[in-house]
Amino acid sequence: MKSIRHMENVQRLVVKIGTSSLIHPNGKINLQAIDQLSYTLTGLVNEGKQVILVSSGAIGVGMGQLGLTKRPREIQAQQALASIGQSELMTVYQQRFAVYGQKISQILLTHDVLDFPESREHVHHTMEQLLEWGVIPVVNENDTVAVDELDHRTRFGDNDQLSAIVATRSNADLLVMLSDIDGFYTKNPHKFADAKLIDVLHEITEDSARRAGGAGTELGTGGMVTKLKAAQSILANNKMMVLANGANPSIIFKIMNNEPIGTLFVSAQKDEDKEVI
Repeated sequence: MKSIRHMENVQRLVVKIGTSSLIHPNGKINLQAIDQLSYTLTGLVNEGKQVILVSSGAIGVGMGQLGLTKRPREIQAQQALASIGQSELMTVYQQRFAVYGQKISQILLTHDVLDFPESREHVHHTMEQLLEWGVIPVVNENDTVAVDELDHRTRFGDNDQLSAIVATRSNADLLVMLSDIDGFYTKNPHKFADAKLIDVLHEITEDSARRAGGAGTELGTGGMVTKLKAAQSILANNKMMVLANGANPSIIFKIMNNEPIGTLFVSAQKDEDKEVI
């Protein structure tokens, strides 16, 4: 039985798009995906929604700019690539969103910024003002300076975690996580032909975590484990998350129209309130 989804009350949403959706396997920017994403998010803003975009891809774009096919292990190399790729990625976003008349901004975060009350409050007020103006904040981790060392906790670990933090801190109604997989399965669909897509998940169990094994792509850093950790945070804060395939970002329109796309993570109580059948 599939749950009846109720997205009509969603007013503020965070959309996280992974590197695999933004970068072709050859390292080149996927301009079609970025154009579809820009078109879709602009359409949501035009409907009166408030939208925050959490975008991966800076290091991947930097690799493409330098013709690298393998992600370097050295921290300084990764940070240098992020520095190259972030400006290029934002340039492309700026161009594509401008085609549809949508204003965007950039917010680069480290964990320290959100750990300290004063800086966290400034970020909150800035984001609230942007959303009030109808601007889409494009959020990414500040990879050029973020690193875990000494007593500083600057890194989020990956943008899956960052998107969950942004969604909860901004009091968003929904997190849409676009990845290279259709949703969460009963087992790894790349290895087992009988794997079934799970429509709704109410909690993250040890069994769920075991089935989520596996890392991300060469260009990305996340895997299903990081997505489940993000979902766990979303559920703990009584929010909703949808994990879906980001090959065509316009799929967000279908999600917002209550179509059973991907896997919906929602607390059992919240789902009961919405008359699950």
